[in-house]
Amino acid sequence: MPLFNENSPMEYDAIVVGTGISGGWAAKELAEKGLKTLVLERGRNVNHVVDYKTMNDDPWDLPNNDRPTQEMLKDYPMQNRTGYTVRPSHVHWFVKDTEHPYYEKPDTRFDWIRGYHVGGRSLVWGRQSYRLADLDFEANAKQGIAVDWPIRYKDLAPWYSHVEKFAGISGQKEGIKHLPDGEFLPPMELNCVEEELKKSINSSFPERHLTIGRTAHITGDSPFQNRGTCQSRNRCMRGCPYGAYFSSNASTLPAAEASGNMTLRPDSIVTEVIYDAEKGKASGVRVMDSNTKEVYDFKARIIFLNASAIATTAILMNSKSDRFPNGMGNDSGELGHNIMDHHFRVGASGDWDGFEDKYYKGRRPNGFYIPRFRNLDEKTKMPDFVRGYGFQGSASREDWSAGVAELGIGGGFKDSLMKPGGWRAGMTAFGEILPYHDNAMELNYDKLDAWGQPTITFSTTIRENELNMRKDMAVTAGEMLEAAGFKNISTWDDGYGVGLGIHEMGTARMGKDPKTSVLNKWNQIHAVPNVFVTDGACMTSAACQNPSLTYMALTARAANYAVDELKKMNL
Repeated sequence: MPLFNENSPMEYDAIVVGTGISGGWAAKELAEKGLKTLVLERGRNVNHVVDYKTMNDDPWDLPNNDRPTQEMLKDYPMQNRTGYTVRPSHVHWFVKDTEHPYYEKPDTRFDWIRGYHVGGRSLVWGRQSYRLADLDFEANAKQGIAVDWPIRYKDLAPWYSHVEKFAGISGQKEGIKHLPDGEFLPPMELNCVEEELKKSINSSFPERHLTIGRTAHITGDSPFQNRGTCQSRNRCMRGCPYGAYFSSNASTLPAAEASGNMTLRPDSIVTEVIYDAEKGKASGVRVMDSNTKEVYDFKARIIFLNASAIATTAILMNSKSDRFPNGMGNDSGELGHNIMDHHFRVGASGDWDGFEDKYYKGRRPNGFYIPRFRNLDEKTKMPDFVRGYGFQGSASREDWSAGVAELGIGGGFKDSLMKPGGWRAGMTAFGEILPYHDNAMELNYDKLDAWGQPTITFSTTIRENELNMRKDMAVTAGEMLEAAGFKNISTWDDGYGVGLGIHEMGTARMGKDPKTSVLNKWNQIHAVPNVFVTDGACMTSAACQNPSLTYMALTARAANYAVDELKKMNL
């Protein structure tokens, strides 16, 4: 990557803050359209392939069977709540809580999962990629909740197509109105037990559908330059040496680099956006070098904030001036409020008798998806909650570890360990959280971090609507497995804290009215038109689908608009 050096300029056409999923897209779109673009990342540089240090490690190469030590857990008291991020194979992609502290108000909880490096969480995301529909964009207005989205599906549909064609999304077209089809590469295959579950759902629950997950992996013959086809290794969180799944490092940042217009500066903590009161615009950003702690001001005509929902909003809240004493763009008072996520860790599992002669090839990095089927219309309206949820799940055969609990000795016992165990399937629900105003974050100037910047204090909980939804999630998961003939079915609710879904969003929402929102329909700050926010902060409601594809589409759309406005001398 072309890195910033002592000869690099201090003024650019555009500045992009953050290199994750949306930041990478902003860099690509702006640079390819001819703008000299400075891309700022607060963490270290990561070179594609070269810096994926555990990408080829086998289980026996990893210490402690890839389980965290007690010493390691001391540095990750918050992030270990996920149950899977703190592992020797990929813990280096997540910052230490002890080095980057945050706080929670009493009786509230927020799980903030962070990766500070070039590529951000695009290196470790779940890759599930679904479009939102008008069911989602219209919900707030129809139900009188929060504020209305300023856009509809037709506004975003061409941009969904635009990003899907470049990112590479594998999936199956299903013709489901509330889960719009996209530009798909060949779908991955359901296995035999998943096919049986699909048949049962089709016959027993006609309003429900099971499809293979729509995932950002290249399948089939790869038309993507410098990216290979998914090898079904399922080591995605370590970084993919084939570039088979979409990440900034494999896809958008190399495209921005190829334009000749991008300059990348890692180790750059953006502390604030600088406001020019005479022009009524932002003039640039203030940056602290994370290593030297030196402070620099960079200028640009437009600024894209893509540091992730919480970090982007923290930058805006810290960008105070006479015009914006409570943070840039905060005329509405909504900045930092309406934190949303997807609540999950509830579902069901069961055993399947039969298909002992069937197996599958590889370790498919994907599962099945059951889209929302509640509150679609009057027929599916629920009395105890609004909105809905979808399921993600899979079926597989037990491995040799099934023999651990058995008593055995000799060659016969050893041979039995080479045979797969029985089939088992499970599914986990992901549900929408409503945009509650008092699910919020605030800057804490009494507790500064190692760079002298304010830390963040959260106050977030789920409410009655989500709790009622969770009861239904467990019931419907169990009934679908039961109808299909599974045995030993168990349902569960393992509890949830906001942020644990790692889909945090909503802290600088889009809207039609500057009095009730931070951003307009083009993702511009209402009162500062040359500042754009296109990461999760911009979301007006959460829907129940994985949101990253929507961030990509919103970013590409806003970048196209920003360049057009620059050409017209409107910014």
